[in-house]
Amino acid sequence: MAGAKDIYITGAEVAQQFLTRGLIDEISLHVVPVLFGSGTRLIEDLGGGHVQLETIEVIETKEAIHLRFRVIK
Repeated sequence: MAGAKDIYITGAEVAQQFLTRGLIDEISLHVVPVLFGSGTRLIEDLGGGHVQLETIEVIETKEAIHLRFRVIK
């Protein structure tokens, strides 16, 4: 257990597993203006349920949009 420490998950499949188990408190997404035709989708299989998010922060730059959400439990 991380306790009060922050941990960062960068792999899509691992993030999905943690999210479906209710182990994620916040999600940070960085959207860049490029579309790729392959790869693992970040939010694909959440076990049929919904995950409600609350927007904490949005920072828009020329290079990317940085989004931060709190997971509503």
